[in-house]
Amino acid sequence: MRNFNFQKHIVSLLTPDIVNLLSAIHEYRGKQELYIEAKPDILNSMLEAAKIQSTGASNRIEGIYTSEARLQELVHQKSEPLNRSEQEIVGYREVLNTIHESYEYVPPRPNIILQLHRDLYLYSGSSTGGHFKNTDNIIEEVDLEGVHRIRFQPVPAYETPEAVDKLCIEYETALDKGLIDPLLLIPMFVLDFLCIHPFNDGNGRMSRLLTLLFLYRENYIVGKYISLEMLIEKSKVTYYESLQESSVNWHAEQNNYVPFVAYYLTIILSAYKEFASRVEHLRSKGTTKAKRIQTLFENRLGKLSKAEIAALCPDISVTTIEKVLSDLLKEKYIVKVGTGRSTAYISNHE
Repeated sequence: MRNFNFQKHIVSLLTPDIVNLLSAIHEYRGKQELYIEAKPDILNSMLEAAKIQSTGASNRIEGIYTSEARLQELVHQKSEPLNRSEQEIVGYREVLNTIHESYEYVPPRPNIILQLHRDLYLYSGSSTGGHFKNTDNIIEEVDLEGVHRIRFQPVPAYETPEAVDKLCIEYETALDKGLIDPLLLIPMFVLDFLCIHPFNDGNGRMSRLLTLLFLYRENYIVGKYISLEMLIEKSKVTYYESLQESSVNWHAEQNNYVPFVAYYLTIILSAYKEFASRVEHLRSKGTTKAKRIQTLFENRLGKLSKAEIAALCPDISVTTIEKVLSDLLKEKYIVKVGTGRSTAYISNHE
């Protein structure tokens, strides 16, 4: 069985790119309390929007879908799940709420991970929830011709409980020693967790929930207000590439954590940048809502959808956004592109 020794990998992780990412994230974390105190009422709206985005994105990555309207109803507990997909979405909502509200009291222990996994399947009636895998599993990919290829062979089922226990012990031991930046430890843990692949189902979603839990416990709370899961979804090709690259020779304890750690740090930094940008935007609340929406187009290269505007301005109603967009179109300040769900708007630079 693999030994988990984070300390021996630290020197190889301190590349110039990773050091720069760490420095930038540390700087943003130093300012996060100022952001939180700036507009507490607006930040609450951002938090609720991020819950919806996180729940939807993390499930979509695994091929679990529902409509946007149903997603909002389910996250806001205004409706009961109608099918298996919605049952799993509601389960994710429950675990996400637990992490948001009680992360200080949820330590990284195997029994805690099992309880979170149990709650992930609380509404589905699945017997797999809260239990480690009972059969060996594989991670495979299918090429364009439909040919299946094994991408990675996880830890066998009989070794899984011990592997998860050793991983958690090593993680907590490394944290207690204080010799390794938690921002390096967290993605290393997540990679090892995914390589163990401890459950019959739900490994990807659990890895993202554990990411939030561990970040919150180390006072990196940006995931409450900016959906890390949505950022991962938007870059999932890179996510899977970095996961693949960092898992090569994992069983022989000769894998390279750098690609996966760098990817995760890039996601965290992107979230902090967006958080800072939104707070600065919200500080301009003294201006009219129309002007704030217009400013979004002034500061954005490329297109903006109505949903993106609503996420950036959670205190502005959809009706108001639609009215402002209509006025900006009449003034030829913006141009409409796409149709249906692909409808978006761009600045008219002519």
